[in-house]
Amino acid sequence: MNMAPGRFLILSAGMGYGHHAVAAELTRRLEAGGGLTTTVDVLDLLPTGIGSGLRSFYRSVICRAPLVYAGLYAAFFRAGAGPRPGSAPLAALAERRLLMLVAQQRPDVIVPVFHLAAQLTGGLRSRGALLVPSAVVVTDFAVHRQWMHPGNDLHLCLTPDVAHQVRRTVGRPAVTSGALVAPRFHTLAPTTADWQQRSDSPDRPPVLISTGAWGVGAHLGQTIRLVASAGYRPVVLCGTNTRLRRDLSRIAHADARGWVDDMPGLMTASRALIDNAAGQTALEAMAAGLPVVSYRPIPGHGREGARRMAEHGLTEYAPDPWALIRALDRLTASGPARELRITTARSLFSGAGVRPLEALVRQG
Repeated sequence: MNMAPGRFLILSAGMGYGHHAVAAELTRRLEAGGGLTTTVDVLDLLPTGIGSGLRSFYRSVICRAPLVYAGLYAAFFRAGAGPRPGSAPLAALAERRLLMLVAQQRPDVIVPVFHLAAQLTGGLRSRGALLVPSAVVVTDFAVHRQWMHPGNDLHLCLTPDVAHQVRRTVGRPAVTSGALVAPRFHTLAPTTADWQQRSDSPDRPPVLISTGAWGVGAHLGQTIRLVASAGYRPVVLCGTNTRLRRDLSRIAHADARGWVDDMPGLMTASRALIDNAAGQTALEAMAAGLPVVSYRPIPGHGREGARRMAEHGLTEYAPDPWALIRALDRLTASGPARELRITTARSLFSGAGVRPLEALVRQG
């Protein structure tokens, strides 16, 4: 593949795991083509204390007060008539540091992979204060309005439908990049057999339950007992939440795990993923050929994204416990239903990738 080198400044955000994972895959692909990349956490560009405070607040409401987050999402992120609050004033606080960084790094393209960063670059570009083109990598299936700013030059989207929505909303170019997932998820992991041998319940098909990097989920104990009662071995991914792992480990048949580095091996040794966020873990599962069922998603972008994934035929959306078990029974068994879901999900990885970013360098 003929790739054009260039300098890329990637603006990520430490809001869990997903945005940094996308930034890492962007880095790998762009540098494989001869490009030079620098990744910066946009929260670090905010005045001292604001970025860390924002991260702590978001984590707190997601983990402890999901209804509060649902209200914030409805007010700040969903479209609506009349003036609506947004994140542009917060993004403006990072403008000085970003412009200083651009002067130092001299990138050819700036690539936001977080919506606050998209507001930051879009605002600067619309006023002519930023002369470097900006291309937003949209990591959500449910594209809320904070992702979209008409000042940005280009949007890279997960699906053609998402790209169409962005073009219609902002009137700027949007392309289908597909999901940006590391190549180790696309091949059979050599450690699959090791994970299979570790099971203390070989007669129970393993089903992963994802709680994200921070260990977030509603009624996880109920979900574990439900899945176990249906004859499966629930393997709960608790991320960095050691307290959650300790609590869930006490439930019969539960295999509660902390942060897992070898996710490709664990995924290829499992039969399905129960997902609650419609984020990077779900995309990695699809790349690994692991069917995904969305159940009790977190509010806001998680719930909307889960529904959009199901509408695209990529996943199942289980609105109640019985629907969850029916979905697991259908998708864990070898046969046409499982193969169709895997094949449909893998269509997510056939987009343009990073080529549109490299094209911006050539245009410059």
